[in-house]
Amino acid sequence: MFTLSATPSTTFLTPRVSPSSLSSSSPSAASCSSLSSSSRLCLVSVRRRSSACPCLFSSLKVSAMAELVKDTESLSLSPIQSAERTETDHSRTFLSATTEQELLSVIRKETEAGRLPSTIASGMEELYQNYKNAILQSRNPKADETVLSNMTAVLDRVFLDIEDPFVFSPYHKAMRVPFDYYMFGQNYIRPLVDFRNSYVGNLSIFYEIEEKLQQGHNIFLISNHQTEADPAVIALLLESTNPHLAEKMTYIAGDRVVTDPLCKPFSMGRNLICVYSKKHMNDDPELADMKRKANTRSLKEMALLLRGGSQIVWIAPSGGRDRPDPATGEWYPAPFDAASLDNLRRLGEHSAAPGHIYPLALLCHNIMPPPAQVEKEIGEKRMISFHGTGLSVAPEITFSDITASCQNSEEAREVYAQALYDIVTEQYNVLKSAVHYEQGLNASTPNVSLSQPWS
Repeated sequence: MFTLSATPSTTFLTPRVSPSSLSSSSPSAASCSSLSSSSRLCLVSVRRRSSACPCLFSSLKVSAMAELVKDTESLSLSPIQSAERTETDHSRTFLSATTEQELLSVIRKETEAGRLPSTIASGMEELYQNYKNAILQSRNPKADETVLSNMTAVLDRVFLDIEDPFVFSPYHKAMRVPFDYYMFGQNYIRPLVDFRNSYVGNLSIFYEIEEKLQQGHNIFLISNHQTEADPAVIALLLESTNPHLAEKMTYIAGDRVVTDPLCKPFSMGRNLICVYSKKHMNDDPELADMKRKANTRSLKEMALLLRGGSQIVWIAPSGGRDRPDPATGEWYPAPFDAASLDNLRRLGEHSAAPGHIYPLALLCHNIMPPPAQVEKEIGEKRMISFHGTGLSVAPEITFSDITASCQNSEEAREVYAQALYDIVTEQYNVLKSAVHYEQGLNASTPNVSLSQPWS
């Protein structure tokens, strides 16, 4: 997802609200008011990356999505009625463009008319050009058509959020009707993935995970985090074999992907637990306490979800995206935060449903690489590329097996976090050999069996 300032969007009309915020906090009530449908797709970040990306929460004492979350108990419209009304009233100015020139002209006209903040307008133009260049790299014979179609939809959704800003609740259900934000995100990322040079590791374990979900168990995917496109890449690589996993997955998402105007439409297509990343907790000291309280509320929402069982939750215990080594330029998974991981584990253990933790490795940084360093301000330069990707999962790792010889709880949580990190890194290196060193399926090892199930 992208990064611009959230400030401009707060000056336009009345905010829409997440469907989840209109329902009871219980899992059953949340599912009743869900906007999801049976169609498939993956969220990615077209807006900001990342933030999208999904990041992690820092401690069980962190609080509720505070300023990002509105109390909507008094609203009389149902979520679908509210969304349909928004779609009806929404300007179709971007959708009317039939050429690149017309589309870029609309950006300038809306900016001159004062309906589009200049910072967002410049982000739109940058995004268009970078996306176009990436699609042209793929040598797709319909590249121009793909770029215009996808970017028309993207700019339309961004402009809709400027006209009528959407507000996320601590637990956000993917919006599938009247507009399918899930498929919207999936369609945007799909042409960026070089499937000929993409791989899935240990496909049989994904089937195992799906069986456990059907039995009512909870699944936790402990993963590295590379780009705002991570959710879409996961969904695309599982689309031909385990589409249900991707659609059902809930992401622990950092605040940037739910506040950045260029990211929000992609985030709206995903199931999210919205939190403040530990890396950005103290960016503004005056807001630190509010962020902690917001995270606490979000964790309570997740506890309610887990109590109902059959949940699959993705989390990056690093608290943010991987970055390359400044000296070598080599990418590797960012270290895991043991305290955050331990909080998640204990949260799962207190659920009535059985829980299972699986290490997941993801390689896709070339598609939407983050800035070389963590930035406090929203507004990062968005680079986009056509490239191969990889996804691999390892067998379940139980806390008791790994920490049996530990002397105390502090040592145990550190040992467990390191064990998970080492397994994620091992899988990541196999994916890197397959994709970046062009070893393909020959990069498989006894622990990581690669395949291309879409072939």
